[in-house]
Amino acid sequence: MIETRELTKHFKDVRAVDGIDLTVARGELVALLGPNGAGKSTTLRMLTTLIPPTSGSARVAGFDVVRQQREVRLRIGYIGQGNGAGHSQRGRDELISQGRAYGMSVKPARARADELIESLGLAEVANRTVSTLSGGQRRRLDIAMGLIHAPELLFLDEPSTGLDPQNRANLQEHIVRLRAEHGTTIVLTTHYLEEADSMAERVVVIDHGRIIADDTPQRLKAKHVGDRVILGFASADEAARAAQSSGGRQDGTEVRITDEDGPRLAARLAATLAPASIEVIRPTLDDVFLTLTGRSLREDAAAVTKTELVEA
Repeated sequence: MIETRELTKHFKDVRAVDGIDLTVARGELVALLGPNGAGKSTTLRMLTTLIPPTSGSARVAGFDVVRQQREVRLRIGYIGQGNGAGHSQRGRDELISQGRAYGMSVKPARARADELIESLGLAEVANRTVSTLSGGQRRRLDIAMGLIHAPELLFLDEPSTGLDPQNRANLQEHIVRLRAEHGTTIVLTTHYLEEADSMAERVVVIDHGRIIADDTPQRLKAKHVGDRVILGFASADEAARAAQSSGGRQDGTEVRITDEDGPRLAARLAATLAPASIEVIRPTLDDVFLTLTGRSLREDAAAVTKTELVEA
């Protein structure tokens, strides 16, 4: 569904995207994960034909994003970070108009609008003029507009920003249902680490405009971080002997070991070393990013959330 080769975008002296090679198969759900300014949104804007690449190439749904923009746009949905709805129409009418713009006839457009109003919790705004909605309400309406024509390929740029936990969960449920019922291919950017971890079957980590890792969340965590197994002992002498026999690192009365399969290792060490306590700590995607870059993505995400959060 997506194939890029050396995709690059310059803004004056800034190389926002620096030679990205990305392939996404039909039906995949891929999360682009990275700090603010890494090049995630710029990549999506090129793939959705909103801006042209400086160099390189990209094909989306089989069509070139520069030479065949109309064909690309008919097959994709795009939910950007800004508000896309108009101001003068009611929420439901805005959805129907969007469906009609994608070639839907009136009856299917109305039915689809009603379905989205229910599933995304928009009943309270369906009959209100868009200009009267709060920022969070408009954000949910934008999301519905991107889904109205049930596109075969959906791009979501920070879709959960500004949504409360309940509406965020509703959106995730709808995305999962889109894949299950329609085989929709989905590419999303997010700074919610848990969102990428729980929903995406592939996570592409981007930093300074380049892809620095691309794999399943599980394999990324196993390869770059691993599980941490912490064994507790009654004395430092016991811990020293256990560290020597297990190859772990002693820290006072504790021994710390990193392994790809922490639970399996913990079970074996519990039987052979008989520690007083044992704990397995599973890694997070933030641990992966910290290992790869030396920076915490969670701290960056917290700063972005604080500055960009809209009224729900």
